[in-house]
Amino acid sequence: MMKNKLIKKDISIIIPVFNESLSLKILYSQCIEAINDIFANFEIIFIDDGSFDNSFDILKNISDNDLNVIIIKMNRNYGKSDALNEGFKIAKFDTIVTLDADLQDDPEEIPKLVELLYEGWDCVSGWKKNRKDPLSKTIPSSVFNKVMSYMTGLKIHDLNCGIKAYKKEAIKTLYLYGGLHRYIPLLLVNNGYKITEKIVKHKPRMHGETKYGNSRFFHGIFDFLTISFLKKYFNRPMYFFGSIGLFLSLLGFIINIYLTVKWFNGIWINPSGSPLFFLGILLIVVGIQSLSIGLLGELIVSTIKSKDKVNKIINKR
Repeated sequence: MMKNKLIKKDISIIIPVFNESLSLKILYSQCIEAINDIFANFEIIFIDDGSFDNSFDILKNISDNDLNVIIIKMNRNYGKSDALNEGFKIAKFDTIVTLDADLQDDPEEIPKLVELLYEGWDCVSGWKKNRKDPLSKTIPSSVFNKVMSYMTGLKIHDLNCGIKAYKKEAIKTLYLYGGLHRYIPLLLVNNGYKITEKIVKHKPRMHGETKYGNSRFFHGIFDFLTISFLKKYFNRPMYFFGSIGLFLSLLGFIINIYLTVKWFNGIWINPSGSPLFFLGILLIVVGIQSLSIGLLGELIVSTIKSKDKVNKIINKR
């Protein structure tokens, strides 16, 4: 039944790689076995994200023997988000699947995710319900996912699962950098796309070690703040910077008016001995600067939107 549904579909598989030389041949074989005779056409895009083992040599050998395999070699380790972003740029088919290169994601799940994708979704995210990782990874990850689900309202159990299926039109709306790959489902929802999840098999790591340390949780917080800010204020930066600027400026004016009233009542204010005087001036200056940043932000957004409208008109012609 699944084969009949997918036999006319083409698929691009994107796999970021960083020092996974012992896993690549096995992973390639598993991918071929999982998708062969199921999809009309396929491509497997490996992104070597600055590996310093012999990962690239192994990938080169695989590519030389299979024209469906494409390799992107980054000149240094940029991170998973940038690696995925490069893969999304060159993927040529309308169905895109991502998975990790450490053999913990099972390629057998690919057809199942794609089948669900074409039931009316724009992204199907894997859910490692029975995760084969040590408690040092599973507990923080579980807490992270529950907190993110509560704060965003997105009912996804495993936000950062490596194996996902996308429609090209959806994923092409994103520009990933830093650690934003953790929030792809949230970013897509913010752009108006429909997301669901599916339980997938997860396997213990066979070779090597995890590439992510404890710092990823702090980075995740900062990335979430970035996403929240962009979602709320990307099209109206003056609402953010203007509010801060107006508050600080008014507070500064109130302080200086208070000092002025005291001066008229015969209470001389010695600037060198009154930090309140300098605080009032500082608040006014910083407030005006914040308002100026908001105006510049509005100017940039207005310019970008004007160019987009011109491009749409040109394309229609």
